[in-house]
Amino acid sequence: MTEFIGGQDRPRLTVWQFFKSLGKVVVGGALLLQAFLFIVVFALLVTVLGSINQQMAGKNEEGPSLKIEEGSALLFNPKGVLAETAPEVDQFQQALNEAFGGGGPGQVSVHELIRVIEHAKGDERISAMVLDLGGLIVPDAYLSKAMILADAVEDFRESGKEVVAVGDFYGQNQYLINSEASTVLMHDQGSMIFSGFGAFRTYYASLLEKLDVTVNVFRVGTFKSALEPVLRDDMSPEAELANVERLAVMWDHFTSRVDENRGLQSGSTAAFANQQAARTLAAGGSTAEAVVAAGYVDQLMTRQGQKDFIGDIVGFDDEGEPNTVALRKYKVAVPAVEDRPEIGNIAVITVEGTIIDGAQEPGVASGSYIAQRLKEAREDEDVKAVVFRVDSPGGSAFASEIMRDEILALKEAGKPVVVSMSSLAASGGYWIAAPADVIYAQPTTITGSIGIFAYLPTFEKLANKYGVFVDGVGTTNLSALSGMPLNELPEEFKMLLQASIENGYDEFLGVVSEGRGLTTEQVSEIAEGRVWIGETAATIGLVDKLGGLQDAIAEAAALAELEDYDVGGVTKEKTKFEQFLESLTGEAQARGLIEEDKLFAARTAGFDRTTLGKAAAIIDRELKLNASFDDPNGLYVRCLDCGAP
Repeated sequence: MTEFIGGQDRPRLTVWQFFKSLGKVVVGGALLLQAFLFIVVFALLVTVLGSINQQMAGKNEEGPSLKIEEGSALLFNPKGVLAETAPEVDQFQQALNEAFGGGGPGQVSVHELIRVIEHAKGDERISAMVLDLGGLIVPDAYLSKAMILADAVEDFRESGKEVVAVGDFYGQNQYLINSEASTVLMHDQGSMIFSGFGAFRTYYASLLEKLDVTVNVFRVGTFKSALEPVLRDDMSPEAELANVERLAVMWDHFTSRVDENRGLQSGSTAAFANQQAARTLAAGGSTAEAVVAAGYVDQLMTRQGQKDFIGDIVGFDDEGEPNTVALRKYKVAVPAVEDRPEIGNIAVITVEGTIIDGAQEPGVASGSYIAQRLKEAREDEDVKAVVFRVDSPGGSAFASEIMRDEILALKEAGKPVVVSMSSLAASGGYWIAAPADVIYAQPTTITGSIGIFAYLPTFEKLANKYGVFVDGVGTTNLSALSGMPLNELPEEFKMLLQASIENGYDEFLGVVSEGRGLTTEQVSEIAEGRVWIGETAATIGLVDKLGGLQDAIAEAAALAELEDYDVGGVTKEKTKFEQFLESLTGEAQARGLIEEDKLFAARTAGFDRTTLGKAAAIIDRELKLNASFDDPNGLYVRCLDCGAP
């Protein structure tokens, strides 16, 4: 239809044509906006890359060069749980989290931290190190890791370089590392408490009874306290005895180290820990003044005062901040592997976390995955010896045996195997360690726990109480298992499972007897699920020597008769893309986009100190523990009271 206006025919604009035209405008505008945003992002990326090229002049044999002011201090501010290794994560997602926030505290590798400190010790541009450990989480069970990190700090200080510890509040295990500093500073409103070491668990036998949950437990061993929480409302005398002895050794090593580092009389820290209330009252109610008076802190200062103290040592930048280079940025300049290929004459293979039968994931150790790595080391002609680094409380009995089979195959192939125990090598962690030619442990390593158990709760009483019943017929005495968990376990199955447990325990004794060259009777005396500390384990035959990873590597080289050798697997070399993302994060830090890389900024994010937060953490830990129970036979060699996080 047309309309005659002013002598001309013009088409009439319909509603459909109007919205069609409007849609074109909107779509066109969106495309223009998209193109504009792309150009902006691309320009920013080019700018960042250009800046990175200026800051980091490419990779050489010692890693990318990094512009650092002469005489600067390394700001040592790791964030996360101190662990054996840092699990592989999505590097791009991690870069985004670090640049823009998000994500909880992960793990930081103690060996990577030590490598950075060692590199800084020989770096002429670095004249000092600032310990800002507010973001470092050190569980009590990981005391041995804190010890070896403290050794690295001590080595740095003894090279003639200054070490200053700063902070607002000091955790007990953080302070062990800080005590190696030349000077320890703390905020005048801060505090530090020595709480000692404890072994406390949640017991809920009465709760299960009130909920009409039937607890079916199968175990062997007087000291196998793993299942006490579902059987008792308190700690058994046997568990109490083992825990007291273990904690006493840990506490003695801790207090002795602090006394020595701070130049205090032997026994001072142990005495102070039991007098903190009285000492604080004597200091006018200030815990900060109390720790200064006791000799644990040198000076109390505000945050600005602490910054000024550091600046007086290393100078200030244009913004009035001390000349420091943050750990995150400095790591980019440190070679991921120093003369250590991915695989070498000595392969270091690490088992960390609960042993499971499933797929390899962060925080757990897959039996199949580790067995495959051991197999690869056996078949690689360049590998002459293996150091098996164990940091595990155990787990699946089947997965543990899969790994042990490969250890035995390595030995049959003529390749020495040396076990290096980290903080934990208990139960299944000891099962896989037993066949080694030589076993090393730290004095505070938690090991032993030679026992086995199974736990199957059923809910027939609870179900019946509310009118739910299970009934049926079957062809065998075990057919009723199909009604689990709402009917009781068949007696035949109970007998079968208990027999499997006892057989598994006998196998465990045999594994240790064969591996350690002890009689079954000798092993039985130190087994029954009892947990031992490394120092004691060395006197009863569970451990050969006390020492760290480097001692184990040297032992492996000697057994393989190697004078010149490479070590592979200690650290995982990053890909070029991962290095780029790490560089990108370092650049963001340099531009002040990541606040956590500044003094006093790296706090323990994700560590909820509230009562509700602690309760949530307990529930989360129990859920993760239950998820790790995936043994195909339902048999577990795991230490549940070793303090593993």
